[in-house]
Amino acid sequence: MSWTRGLPGALAVCVLLLVAAAGCGTGEAHGQRGAGSPSPVGKILDDTDESGRHYRELDKKQAPEVGTVVTPDSAGGWDVRLDVHRFRFSPAGTAAKAVVGRGLAYLFVDGGLVTRLRSSAYHLPAGLVPHGTHHITARLYADDGTVWAVRGKPVESTADVTASGAETASPSASGVAPATPTAPATAASTSAGSAASSPDAG
Repeated sequence: MSWTRGLPGALAVCVLLLVAAAGCGTGEAHGQRGAGSPSPVGKILDDTDESGRHYRELDKKQAPEVGTVVTPDSAGGWDVRLDVHRFRFSPAGTAAKAVVGRGLAYLFVDGGLVTRLRSSAYHLPAGLVPHGTHHITARLYADDGTVWAVRGKPVESTADVTASGAETASPSASGVAPATPTAPATAASTSAGSAASSPDAG
């Protein structure tokens, strides 16, 4: 009799022990997930680019750098070459996640976005750089769309280009295209954080 009376009590104790064990197991799992999660990359700032993408600031020692060199070609267009340091272009389909030293470049002409690049070279058609002086800027972005930045400034560089409408394709060693008597064309590069064409449409 006493055994049957004690059975419900014993079952209740077993149930409580199982619930407690499950709770402990859940806590450990949460702890493991927290311990294994990667630390955030850089610091997200309130500042944004023209399209509202936030700056992701890094220490200067680990931040990427970019230089922009623009030279005229024989067809009247312009060849853009990006010189990057501590940076690799991510292939299409890369996960939207910020990884130090990885990402893509956005190319702007006079502040307007022309293309997104996943390689260091691009050809600008003459129609995008009409007669006059223009600013060609390359800015580096992480794969999640944030802007790599140092000291609150985006990692970018700008080349000032003067198009006359009849450019020549014989750049000097300094990266500045020489002028011709009838059709001058210059391309000087300045940096603010300083392959084949592969624009990214996304």
